[in-house]
Amino acid sequence: MDFSHSDKVKDLQNRLTVYMQDHIIPAEAVAAEFHAANRDHWGAPPIMAELKKEAKSQGLWNLFLPADDRGAGLSNLEYAPLAELTGWSPLIAPEALNCSPPDTGNMELLAKFGTAAQQEEWLKPLLNGDIRSCFSMTEPDVASSDANNIQLSIEKDGDEWVLNGRKWWSTAALRPDCKVSMVMGITDPDAPVGKRQSIVLVPFGTPGMTVVRSTEVLGFEDRHEGGHGVIDFVNVRVPLENLLGERGAGFAVAQARLGPGRLHHCMRLIGMAERAIAMMSTRAQNRIAFGVPLADQGVVQGWIADARTNVNAARLLVLQAAWRMDNEGNKAARHDIAAAKILVPQVVKALVDNGIQLFGGAGVSQDTMLSVLYAQARFLQIADGPDEVHRRSLARAEFKAEPLLKLS
Repeated sequence: MDFSHSDKVKDLQNRLTVYMQDHIIPAEAVAAEFHAANRDHWGAPPIMAELKKEAKSQGLWNLFLPADDRGAGLSNLEYAPLAELTGWSPLIAPEALNCSPPDTGNMELLAKFGTAAQQEEWLKPLLNGDIRSCFSMTEPDVASSDANNIQLSIEKDGDEWVLNGRKWWSTAALRPDCKVSMVMGITDPDAPVGKRQSIVLVPFGTPGMTVVRSTEVLGFEDRHEGGHGVIDFVNVRVPLENLLGERGAGFAVAQARLGPGRLHHCMRLIGMAERAIAMMSTRAQNRIAFGVPLADQGVVQGWIADARTNVNAARLLVLQAAWRMDNEGNKAARHDIAAAKILVPQVVKALVDNGIQLFGGAGVSQDTMLSVLYAQARFLQIADGPDEVHRRSLARAEFKAEPLLKLS
């Protein structure tokens, strides 16, 4: 496996580093000030329009899409170091480059499964960053870690689909620029497991579709992201042509989205970890306690050393999964993705927790990014499949694997 960066990636990495330093990092304070003064605002601050315009002009747009006519034409392995850089500013950078979830996964699905009409209506404005979208899969009343439990009904009535049920954790649903949701539900309840669900596109504003509220993440409202919507669907009607992919293929379509999405989360988490390490190192060297810098304390040195060791190891696991996706396909890489999805949030959560301890009261306050980084890492031990589900998959694969040597 060769993880070295191509000249193209090195160029993008250098340009993105400058863009992050000159535009994104300064914009964090501007965004925070805006949201503090506009507590009822859901979505990006006004400065986002300037950031997007600058990113487009510098060719730092749609980096996640491996298609030359729509994105930067990067492989998963090539995208990894760039996604990592955006993780340094997780609330602003991904959207500024049009590389933020859930839109990335939704665009991939529209590009792969969408009809020409669906791509014209939804994919083009998403690629241009003119609108946002959400993905409505999980439900409050069932264990959604097993997607076969999904209960929202999608019934055919003449030339329309009729939806009834409730979804939650539909990220971006409260943004005014969120215009469409990909909704997964049951179209064929008597079909074999894995063939019962379908996905339909539901435009926001469709009668019967109501965003009830947003759920918080460890107290964070995530207003910039547009919250995490709880959405009621009561006799919601959409045309039959709003079906995304084939009828009964919703489970497979969703999995095509979730695999790359899980790894993208891990790529960004590595960047979040790097920011935390940088903050910890600076704090330790500049903060004096009992007459000496914190950096002279053995426990602090252990935190920093462990952080560097574990992040480097986690990054290699992410790169291995990305390499396998590129060379052997997403299905072949599923266990590598699962391993990364387990390890990376665990590593980042632990080191950020040490960072919070190092910063003391500031660490748990809104005056540092540490609480945000911790919430992101902790949330991702549940989002896109909880750790236990991925561990289950890995264990089953290990039980079936042939050992390298035969042992008596």
